[in-house]
Parts: sequence; C-alpha cells; structure tokens
Amino acid sequence: MNDPVVQLTNLTRSFEQGGVRIDVLRGVNLAVQPGEIVALLGPSGSGKSTLLQAVGLLEGGFGGRIDIAGTDASALDGDARTALRRDRVGFVYQFHHLLPDFTALENVVLPQLVADKPLAAAQDRARELLGALGLGQRLDHRPSQLSGGEQQRVAVARALANKPALVLADEPTGNLDEATADKVLAEFLKLVRDEGSAALVATHNERLARSMDRVVRLHEGVLE
Repeated sequence: MNDPVVQLTNLTRSFEQGGVRIDVLRGVNLAVQPGEIVALLGPSGSGKSTLLQAVGLLEGGFGGRIDIAGTDASALDGDARTALRRDRVGFVYQFHHLLPDFTALENVVLPQLVADKPLAAAQDRARELLGALGLGQRLDHRPSQLSGGEQQRVAVARALANKPALVLADEPTGNLDEATADKVLAEFLKLVRDEGSAALVATHNERLARSMDRVVRLHEGVLE
C-alpha cells in the first residue's frame, strides 16, 4: 500500500472562552490514501472546519502530528508550511471566494502563476479544468456574471489547478440549492478522481456523504 497522502496522529485543538477551556479536537487520528475521497461528517459546530484548518496548515495552535505527502508539517517553519500548502493542497470552501475583478480563466490561472508556472501553460491548464466542468464558454466571465453553481465550479477548478495531492473541501455545496448542489458535487468528485487527488470533504449531509469512498464522523472531538 502507498503511504497516506495525509496522516493525522493524536491531533488536538483547544480554545479558552470566558475562562473555560473548550476541547474541540481531542486526539484525532486519520489516514487518507492516494486517490481516496473521504467524507468528514458532523453537525454544525462539531469541529469539522477546525480539523480542515489544521490539515490545510492554515493556522497554528494544534497539538499532535500532521503528515502531508510524506512530510511532517508539524516540524516545518512558516515559510516551509506555506510552500507545502501551496504545492500539495487545494481548497474549496462553502463560499467561492473568487477574485471579483478577474475572469473565470484568470481566477484559475493566478494560483499557478504564484507557483511559478509559465503563463501559457497555466492558461492551458485552466481551460482544461474549466472545460471539464462545463464552463468552456464562460472563460471570460467575471464572478458577478456567473450563477452560484458556475462560481463554485470555478472554485473547484482553482483548487485543482496546481495538481494537489490533497483537496480539502469545507461544505463545498452548502451555499447551493439541492439540485445544483448534487450536480456540482458529482462534477467535483469526478474531476478529483480523474485527477488522481485524494480529498477530505466536510459535510453535515448524510446523503451527499454516501457518494464518497468512506465516511468518518467527528463526535465530541474524536473520529468515529
């Protein structure tokens, strides 16, 4: 078996609120294999977003160990963590967070330029991904000219632009109506599988979770 794309070992996270200690994560252990799509299920407030922030190296304050693509991210300094996140991890959020003054194509090109990819190659990659998501005729449209489902498809393409080993998605269709959500999720899962990435997808929707390879549940700070 290949090494996991991400491995969490005894991951913890606590906050102080009003002088009271709140343990959000209480020793999370998880391994996600290459090409595997895992649903992270739990109600709102259960700590799913906190867990994804940890895996995505978006903030500090976590205990335990996080290995991404064979690298112990817990031992890295800030610059090295940023480079690992840029090169190996893609993100899809509930709200698309597209740059409003940039076209769909430019939103997908930009993260590739940050990773020092040549412009022409970045544009080709953006066209390939957006075309696979049915947006081949919408390349020059800005986010305000796109529907909610189209905006989220652009966000999916952006997350996959640098061919990440791991894609993290936090309620990626939570801002869409049910019919659009089903369609966007199906396209997202197909594209992730076609690209060969692993994915960890946070959701509170049992029905959507069942369309993924495996379901883990976050309950009282640990995974079941």
